[in-house]
Parts: sequence; structure tokens; C-alpha cells
Amino acid sequence: MRRIAAKYVYVLDGPDPIRNGFVEIEDDGTVTSVGESPDVASEPYYWDGAIVPGFVNAHCHVELSHLKGRFARGSGMAGFIDQINALRDSSTREEKIRRLSDEMDRMWKAGVSAMADISNCNDSFAVKADSPLYTRTFIEVFGTEPEDCADVISGAVRLRHEAVCYGLDVSITPHACYTMSPELVTAAAAEGLSTGYLSYHSQESAQEEEMIAYGRGEMYENRRRAGMSTPPVTGRPSLMYFMDRLQKVHRPPFDEHILLVHNVCLTEEAARAALEVMNNVFWAVCPLSNLFIHNALPPVDMMRRLGLDICVGTDSLSSNDDLDMVSEILCLQQNFTVATGEILTWACLNGARFLGKESELGSLLPGKRPGIAGISNVDEAGRLTPDSSSLRLA
Repeated sequence: MRRIAAKYVYVLDGPDPIRNGFVEIEDDGTVTSVGESPDVASEPYYWDGAIVPGFVNAHCHVELSHLKGRFARGSGMAGFIDQINALRDSSTREEKIRRLSDEMDRMWKAGVSAMADISNCNDSFAVKADSPLYTRTFIEVFGTEPEDCADVISGAVRLRHEAVCYGLDVSITPHACYTMSPELVTAAAAEGLSTGYLSYHSQESAQEEEMIAYGRGEMYENRRRAGMSTPPVTGRPSLMYFMDRLQKVHRPPFDEHILLVHNVCLTEEAARAALEVMNNVFWAVCPLSNLFIHNALPPVDMMRRLGLDICVGTDSLSSNDDLDMVSEILCLQQNFTVATGEILTWACLNGARFLGKESELGSLLPGKRPGIAGISNVDEAGRLTPDSSSLRLA
């Protein structure tokens, strides 16, 4: 039995922390009790900061860790895709695995307990299988030509089988509307929905919206110049196009867990339409990645007003300086007027709910085994500061 005390304990059974509180855990990490400490400074283990449940990184591409520091900022999505195409295979497989292994270890030590991770190849499978950090791997597919759909899905099915052989939880998932033929969006969605999970890049950039809604813009012209097919022009937000493709798989409602990632250009119209047909939809924000590529942020105030289930991710080291959840939380705190406990709920509990792991992860309620992270250098109100960092305490 261990007892850890701190100035602030964010149980996440509500937005407010326990001031001068404690968490007791069994040797296996199971929480047995939480509460106020009568003399917190005299506790045998005192953390001078905030205690929180282990984080859940709701969107990551850990296999791209070898690309850290190699991408230009502010390129927009079309320019970012050009950089990905040029640099994705610029390191050896051995170097890729070494770098992603280092990042997995760093995340664990910083208090990340679970992750929804995107894979385009098998580089990360063995590392994830050996890691104490829980992952659901999303085998991401893309392909703009309808005639390639069957071959793309066959390749993804083979990769999924390989991941399953490593003991990983895994789902095939479509990448985004602008990199896929309509047929492939539906086929990949069908594979993912059959497992109960999808993770989809949605409304990430204005270029994406211009392409789908109006058939114009830099991304659209890039595809045309390359001789690639482009998605149908719908006159509507791209999320609504995605919902049309989902309904080719089965009729709504959708009870599967669906994660819509980025949402920089999310509109109220599209959000309400999604809520009408998706019973378990979650909305991942990756603010530092969005600032890196587009210098833009998602409409968090509108998302909160609609009561959306927000999650937090880091995206990849091709579009971020670190895979650091504390930095993402601080960015949200600095740009939006939101209580720290609410943002932590996004970064811990909601990610666990998306992954179907909320009975174990995401909050410090007795009976759970979420991992415990300590956040240092919080202010007198329990808010993060630019000097804050995190460390796994259990």
C-alpha cells in the first residue's frame, strides 16, 4: 500500500480538485481511497503540485517520431502533405524503431497510461506490445483511385492480422476525406466499425473544406496537377460528406466509438448533424499540431457549448516539438477560458471513454488502476504554468 499526497488532487469525478489531498493505492496501482489530508506537509510522500490520473493521448502517430525537427512550420495542409511524402521514408527502419521506442518510454515516464495510435506500417507493433502503456492501434488507409480500393483494404487486413498476432487491440480506419476515394472511405469505415472503433481526421484545415465543399484551393489543385482523382464536390462541410459515406455501411444510429480528430474547421451545423447519428462520438483536439501547421485552433468554445466529448492528443513529431500532454493542456488553458479540471477530464477520462477503458483508466476513483501522474509548478489555483511538467508517480 502506498499513500501519495499533494497540494491538489484531481480525482476527475467533477471539475474541482481536492485541496491538500491524498491517494492511496495497492502495490498493483489500484486506487483504494482518496480524500483530504489533515496535515499534508507531514505525509510520508508529498508531491508539491497536482496529482492527476494517467493521461490518455487520444491521437498520436508514434511511428513518425524519426521526423522530429525536420518539418517547416506554417506550411498549411497541402505543404505538410508534401513534406510527409518527401521525408516519411528518409530514415532506416532501425532508426525509426529506436526513435519511436524512445518516445513511448518518454510518454510512459511522463504519466501517459494509454494512447490511440495511428499506424501505416508495422514499425511500432513490437514496441507497443512490450510497453506498459495501453494502445489501440488504428491501421490507417488512404488511396485516391477507386480501382485501388480492394488492394488497399487487403493490405490493411494483412497488417491488422500482424498487429493482432502481437496481442494489440487494432482497428482499420479511414484517414481523411481528401486522401481517399469515396469507395475507400466506406470500405475502411466498414472494417473499423466491425471492431467498434474508428479514428478519423476531420475538418483539419480550410484547404480540406475548400476541396470538399467547393472543388477549389491549394489541396485540390495539388491533386489535379498530380493526376489524382478528387472527392465529389458537395457544397457542405466535409464531416457531412464523411457521414454520408458511413451510412453506406449501415443505417444510423452509430453506436460504435468514433473519434473525430482535429476539428479546426468544425461548424455547429456539422457538429449537430454528427450528434444526431453518432451515439458515442468523441472530438480530439491537438492544439500544438494545429498551430504548427495552420496557426489555427479548433472552436473549443462552441464545442463546449454543444457539450461535445472532447479528448486531447499530441499528433506526431512531424507537426509537434514533443509528445507532451502537459504542453497540450497548457496551450488549451492559455487560449481558452476553461477550468483546469475540465481540460484534465478531456486529457484523461474522455480519452479512456473513447477507448472503452473508463472502468480502469481516466480518474482516481477507488477500484480503478489509472496510473498516477504528478504535475509540477502549478499556481496557487492549481492551474498549469509554463514551467509545469509531469512525472509518473505510480
